[in-house]
Amino acid sequence: MSRPSQRPLGLALTAAAATLWGCWALFLRPSGLGGAQVALLVLATMSLPAPFAFRREALRDRGATLALAGLALADVGNMALYFAALQRGPLAVAVLTHYLAPVAVAVLSPLLFRERHSARALAAAPASLAGLALLVWRPGAAGFPLATALLGAGSAVFYAAIVLCAKRAGRSYGPTAITALHAPLSAAGLLALHGRAALPGALGPALPVLAGGLVCGLGASVLFYAGLRRIPAEVAGALTYLEPLTATLIGAALLGERLDLAAWAGAALILACGLWVALERRGEPLSPRRRCGAAGP
Repeated sequence: MSRPSQRPLGLALTAAAATLWGCWALFLRPSGLGGAQVALLVLATMSLPAPFAFRREALRDRGATLALAGLALADVGNMALYFAALQRGPLAVAVLTHYLAPVAVAVLSPLLFRERHSARALAAAPASLAGLALLVWRPGAAGFPLATALLGAGSAVFYAAIVLCAKRAGRSYGPTAITALHAPLSAAGLLALHGRAALPGALGPALPVLAGGLVCGLGASVLFYAGLRRIPAEVAGALTYLEPLTATLIGAALLGERLDLAAWAGAALILACGLWVALERRGEPLSPRRRCGAAGP
């Protein structure tokens, strides 16, 4: 269970990570690379600290080590399905279904870990999803893209697994170790899944992606896992809606994408939900029951 004194820092770290994730378009759009190529380059960048992050004593916690391996596998599934959803389109459906993940985390986290239930986080997750719908959803005349929705929802399952596995792994592995040690395993899985199609053809297009990997991949992931050690997973999940909000605002400010009144209302709802969760006091309506979860300190 997170200590109240660490909660403000955990909230700040998680919000900063989600905001950095929302800046991906600034690095990815100039590259012109495909989803698998981007994922492999980012994972390679995130792997850089691995030789310095490994600690043999952490292996003694078998639960944490298995969770780290589970995180690596979940990241392959998350990237494969989410990038496939983005490539198939439309973008709004892919993003919306992918962000079912924080709702799943809000429901499952109190059941799996010894954390008090956050009523605000549980309510804020679906409310933030509604805000995201207002932010990005622009229905067209064509029929509903079921395949894209299924791919996005599948990626949400894996994304929720990443958050939950990281929470368990964080009991023995530090934020840098979680980021760096799972990345080589995920990269191997990605290569096994996509083969040569995952390899970038030239260095030039790869450079902005590598820069993004340092900032939005390695840097943001370390911040997120550091925050996740200090706050409940369901609270962290609610704050991740700052990612699509940031991405949309960057699109409007720097990439010439226009926002209508509904989009601004959705942005305001996401911000309000995040602030509402962040300002929850530990003594406010949290269930006093301790849930059964994995053993460990």
